Amino acid sequence: MVREYRLNSIVMMKKPHPCGTNEWTITRVGADIKIKCNACGRTIMLPRIDFNKKLKKVLTY
Repeated sequence: MVREYRLNSIVMMKKPHPCGTNEWTITRVGADIKIKCNACGRTIMLPRIDFNKKLKKVLTY
């Protein structure tokens, strides 16, 4: 399955962040994906393969 996302897309991950939300904004796209939590502002960087496994759906493209 090909996932359609790009810079500034809002995505929903399978597991929620400890702050309580599971909505994230993509801030960097490449070999690694950098995402920012929409509730608390924390940023994390994941390898693309791990990001695709943990992605539930794309809310805004």
